[in-house]
Amino acid sequence: RQVTYFLHGLESTGNGTKGKYFGNHFPDILRPDFEGSLSARLSQLETLCRDSKDITLIGSSFGGLMASCFADSNRERVSRLVLMAPALNFGNYTPPIRPIEIPTLLVIGEHDDVTPIDPVVDLAQATYSNLTIWVSDDDHMLHNSFTQLDWKNLLDTGIDFSSLQPPPGVLKSDLGK
Repeated sequence: RQVTYFLHGLESTGNGTKGKYFGNHFPDILRPDFEGSLSARLSQLETLCRDSKDITLIGSSFGGLMASCFADSNRERVSRLVLMAPALNFGNYTPPIRPIEIPTLLVIGEHDDVTPIDPVVDLAQATYSNLTIWVSDDDHMLHNSFTQLDWKNLLDTGIDFSSLQPPPGVLKSDLGK
C-alpha cells in the first residue's frame, strides 16, 4: 500500500510547524519523531518502512538528507521525494555512483544560510536524474512558501513534478535539467 512519511529536521519533531501543517491538512501522512545520528535515524526509518513498498518521503532539512540516503538504498520501494531545503551539505554526504531515478522535487530558499543553494543544488543534481528544482524567495524554514505549495498535487504520484506550476514567489529552475 502507498504510504507517505514526513521526515523532520535535526532540531525539530514530527509535530513541528511543518508536521502540524501536515497533521491538520493531510492526516494520512505519518510524522514520526527521529533522534540520534543520521545512521540511528535511518535505522528507525528502515524499521518503520519494513513492510511498505510504495513510499513517498517529504524531507525537511536533515529529513531531506535522511530521505536521500534512504531512497538510495531502497530505490525499488520509494516512489516519490519532496525535499525541502535538504541538508545535502551536512557531514560527508556523497552522491551515489549511480544517480537515483525516483521523481524528486527540490524546494530551496535563495536566502537559505543553513543549506545554501550552492552547494546543495550541485549535490542534488549529482544525486538525482529525475530532478525538478523550485527556488523560493525564502529562508531555510521556507516560511513564505511552504503553505503555498500545492501539496495535494505534489503528493499525487500520478502527476509529474515538471508539469506543476510553483506558487507565486517560487520559480521553476532549469538547474535540475
